[in-house]
Amino acid sequence: MCLHSAMKFGLFYEHQMGRPWDDGSELRLIQDALTQVEFADSVGIQYVWEVEHHFLEEYSHSSAPEVFLAACSQRTKNMRLGHGIVLTAPQFNHPARTAERISMLDLVSNGRVEFGSGESSSEAELAGFGVNPLEKRDAWLEGLETALRCMVETPFTGVEGKYVTMPPRNVIPKPKQTPHPPLWVACSRRDTILLAAQKGMGALTFAFIDPEEAVNWVSEYERTFAAECVPVGFAVNPQVACVSPMMLHHDESEAIRRGAEGGNFFGYSLGHFYVFGDHHPGKTDVWAEYVERRAAQGYDPDAVAAAVKAGTLGAKQASGDTTGLRGSIGTPTQVREYLRRFEEAGVDQVIFVLQAGRNEHEHIMESIEIFGKEVLPEFLERDAAQVAAKAKRLAPAIEAAMERRAAIYQPKDIGDYSFPALPKQWAKAMGSKELETTLDQWADDRAAGKREDSLGIIG
Repeated sequence: MCLHSAMKFGLFYEHQMGRPWDDGSELRLIQDALTQVEFADSVGIQYVWEVEHHFLEEYSHSSAPEVFLAACSQRTKNMRLGHGIVLTAPQFNHPARTAERISMLDLVSNGRVEFGSGESSSEAELAGFGVNPLEKRDAWLEGLETALRCMVETPFTGVEGKYVTMPPRNVIPKPKQTPHPPLWVACSRRDTILLAAQKGMGALTFAFIDPEEAVNWVSEYERTFAAECVPVGFAVNPQVACVSPMMLHHDESEAIRRGAEGGNFFGYSLGHFYVFGDHHPGKTDVWAEYVERRAAQGYDPDAVAAAVKAGTLGAKQASGDTTGLRGSIGTPTQVREYLRRFEEAGVDQVIFVLQAGRNEHEHIMESIEIFGKEVLPEFLERDAAQVAAKAKRLAPAIEAAMERRAAIYQPKDIGDYSFPALPKQWAKAMGSKELETTLDQWADDRAAGKREDSLGIIG
């Protein structure tokens, strides 16, 4: 059973980098992010979440999350390390490799991994790796189920699926957390929230929603979890996490000036790749397009800050057919009140998007410091009691879900399965007793410490 959080907080990284770039831009981006994560851990922020994306220039320079999270693991002490998410369709990541990387990260971090997974909805990624958009959910699920079996079964008993085929092998290492790290799935709509509940996975809601909208998502999640959950994994993680733009300053207009531009670029650049863009690889300047369109709508940073001072800008900034979310951008008092509403809605975690667009490292660090000193403490005080209350409330539903899982999962009996080394296969295929004898002699020589490779087969 995985019930880590009541109302905890995390940092979310796409590693955004609006043009123009120079030769050191990506280096600074990643090094600054590591510094931010280390500092966030020191002030008590409990999670860091890292995406996996490919080819999405400016929007996300995060194609190897396991490397970044491994670096984070050595610069933090308590912070949970969240894959938000791994693309588990086998065309993106072979399930055995997913299991190996998750397990190794869990070992090097001493058991701090959260395993989020997802499908992708971008043409750049799906076509880039040959994933049929009409089959991406089936591919996601087959890859995820296989990766989880690789982590749990000793040995993994093999799979003959539509998207991956693999013979029995003992996939090592195994994770520290048993049976496996807590599971999450990326959600942006009601149907995927319900899917998360049906599969017993935490819902990583990457839609920017207000607390009052979150109430319905949480209640529907728990209702579906209790009635329909058949866990995809070997443990359940009934949690809902929401993402929010964030920037803190004691002067509200300054917080808006620092954070609104990057927060809205997050949404614009996402839309460019997922909804309305026409991308020329290596050429399109998404940031320039964003600035041009934003100015035409009267939403440059100075205009937004002026609207705040005039009292005409609320939680959401409407601009034509688009919506810019204010979220956790403001003073400590404003953000504290905003987050209390998420807590009252039953949300388990709020994940902050601080590094967005061209937001400045110094402003991000200052926001983390203010949050740790002036906002976080009161939520930490209430955490233990809320965790206990939720565990008690969901205990019957969790028990029923695990019983449903036990009724359908039966490990395959592979009998006395083995796989011979290649030369042994050759000897059998050729019917060569001489080669079999030579191989036996070679084994005896090795056991005796003789190192000459007389067969010339070790490359």
